[in-house]
Amino acid sequence: MSDQYIVSARKYRPQTFDTVVGQEHITTTLKNAIRHNHLAHAYLFCGPRGVGKTTCARILAKTINCENPTADIEACGTCATCQSFNNNTSFNVFELDAASNNSVDDIRNLTDQVRFAPQQGKYKIYIIDEVHMLSAAAFNAFLKTLEEPPPYAIFILATTEKHKILPTILSRCQIFDFKRITTTDIVNHLHSIATKEGVVAQEAGLHVIAQKSEGCMRDALSMLDRIVSFTNGMLTYQSTMEHLNLLDADYYFKLTDYLLSQDVSGALLQLDSALERGFEGDVILEGMAEHLRNLLLCKDPRMAKLLDVPADHKPVFHEKANQTPPSFIISALNVVNDSEINYKNATNKRLHVEMCLIRLCYVLQVTSASAGDEKKNTDSIGFAPPKAAAHVAHPQVQQAPPPPPPVPQPAPAKVIDLAPPPHDVLPASITAEPEPVMQPKPAPQPKPAPQPAMPVQPLASNVNPIFAPPPPEATTTTRRISKNFIDLDAVIDAELKNQQAERKQVTLELVQSIWQMYKDSIPITRSSLRSQLTMMDMEFYPPDEVRIICKDEMIESAANNERNTLIDLFRKESENPLRVRVELRKDMVIKEEGPKVLSKPEVLEEMKKKNPSLAKLCDALNMQIEW
Repeated sequence: MSDQYIVSARKYRPQTFDTVVGQEHITTTLKNAIRHNHLAHAYLFCGPRGVGKTTCARILAKTINCENPTADIEACGTCATCQSFNNNTSFNVFELDAASNNSVDDIRNLTDQVRFAPQQGKYKIYIIDEVHMLSAAAFNAFLKTLEEPPPYAIFILATTEKHKILPTILSRCQIFDFKRITTTDIVNHLHSIATKEGVVAQEAGLHVIAQKSEGCMRDALSMLDRIVSFTNGMLTYQSTMEHLNLLDADYYFKLTDYLLSQDVSGALLQLDSALERGFEGDVILEGMAEHLRNLLLCKDPRMAKLLDVPADHKPVFHEKANQTPPSFIISALNVVNDSEINYKNATNKRLHVEMCLIRLCYVLQVTSASAGDEKKNTDSIGFAPPKAAAHVAHPQVQQAPPPPPPVPQPAPAKVIDLAPPPHDVLPASITAEPEPVMQPKPAPQPKPAPQPAMPVQPLASNVNPIFAPPPPEATTTTRRISKNFIDLDAVIDAELKNQQAERKQVTLELVQSIWQMYKDSIPITRSSLRSQLTMMDMEFYPPDEVRIICKDEMIESAANNERNTLIDLFRKESENPLRVRVELRKDMVIKEEGPKVLSKPEVLEEMKKKNPSLAKLCDALNMQIEW
């Protein structure tokens, strides 16, 4: 090992096609092109950062000029061209950084060099990195040379943003799309490097590095160097999480347990522990969303391959997923997603995250409430829901299975009915024996065997006594009602009658007077509304509906604007909850209210009709009045 330290991204940079990680579809195509001598004059390598674009360009340039390639189409590494390439002294390979050499003059200098044939080797290779940074003028100056270069010139362009390149450039190149390197490939590569360097690394820690790198091998190697320096060659899961400023899975497992148990205090204390360690709220929300996603994926074995977690964490995720309802996970994901979107706009970041956790604590209660909506609370009065009035099932009372369809028999067996009395029957005269009903006498049939009585357990102290059946040994013929029993229906009916008696009787005359009162209350300054009111009509539909009739859409819009005011006025003056509706009738005829306002010419004509002498005078003098 040399005295000068070299980072792993440079030290272990691939030198052959076989050592390139995760891009087999690219390397296989390039090797076959070299084997069959089908090399194109221009290549475009595009893809995310750190996936091997420039590395593959250098390997291609080295391999096509190798004097003694191997049978597997790899550079030998021992010939003169390979040695000069390894020592960066080759005159046949030119690398240009388009980010800093993006002008027309830089491209002109490149095209001038293309005219000269290589002194050693077969090809002159021009590698232009970040080619999307070239200006439009530089692209145009490069078009002719790129389309028809000399037979010994090969251009290899590399970019991370293919959409910024002119279509005329794209049409002249063979395009190779590099993909992100998978987490498994990065973990295997890091493990091999750690073995060569003598570093003890846990697979879970390497998995975290690979996951954090997001498919970029260069970032993964940089993080590996940092963590190895931090841990003195002992790379563990905890040290990796600490150095990368991440919250481990145990933190989110504990937080999820607090949410499922609806422990708001525990959830907020768990958040506080993360904030004290320096984690930001958006990091916590992002990790919580990823954790919930992993729990949702574990619900279906077919999606297990989508679970990107260390191998020793997968059993725990599967166990926790089985304990978490899917409805909770989906609802919690929606809440966390909304909080992530609104986090940047929140002024109090901590309170924003705390409110998110508080809502998550009650998500389970909300999602489970829909299943219990049909079970209403009957502790106060003892009335069962209408759907279950015939057969009330109580936790403390064993209920027999439903009997078969009834068959007409002379003496049917007695069955204890736990249903409460109907609402329309007063409970003061409830008897145990029903009144006889006259029915046609059925045909004589053999007497059925007596049915066993339904077993009844003693009621607990907290059971409503109205649900309890009479004891088997009771000999009384009537059942008394407790003094505390209140006939709510009778009370409500009496109250409604009192309220109706106190209210005024709503008549058409009363409604018309209120309508006229409203029109008179409009001030003169609102002349447009006063004129619109004259084009409205009012109709009363007993007992509680008032309709405002309009003849066009403009009048209808004005009536809707005043509808709330009219509702308040009608209810106040009539002391009844009247409803106000606005109805459009384009064929209505407006009744004229009061004397018609005449214009000045109309006034003169009316005067002529009443006084014929005035008309003769105007005709004799040929008077023409200008208004």
